[in-house]
Amino acid sequence: MEFGVGTIVEGKVTGITKFGAFVSLPEGKSGLVHISEIAYSYVNDVKDHLKEGQEVKVKVIGIDENGRINLSIKKAMDPPPRPAGHAGHGRPGGRDRGFNGGFRGNKAPAEPTTFEDRLKQFMASSDSKLSELRQAERRSSRRGGRR
Repeated sequence: MEFGVGTIVEGKVTGITKFGAFVSLPEGKSGLVHISEIAYSYVNDVKDHLKEGQEVKVKVIGIDENGRINLSIKKAMDPPPRPAGHAGHGRPGGRDRGFNGGFRGNKAPAEPTTFEDRLKQFMASSDSKLSELRQAERRSSRRGGRR
């Protein structure tokens, strides 16, 4: 069996280190699963996820010039489903940046969905800010302020 990048094979964990796990593969070969390739969640200790002698499905993600085989457990399985309504962005605590860089509270108004809606919202905000600046400038010029 030829081990090429992208190949998925079964192997057995033969050793665990603080930076990953060694896995024996068919044909007497072995490879390393780096700690970052063990699970989709954060892995603090490899021993929390793997045990010596455990059978695992791994994907070959690289073979270096010295013939060392880099493996991934997480890429050999489907990613976990995302929570409903999660768009993959935003800020913790339900707060998100608005167009003006400020914060909106947890109960934000509905986001514009099209480019045209976003552009209208931006233009209205921009016009409002310009109007406020002009009024402030007029007030300061009446009081003898700088022009």
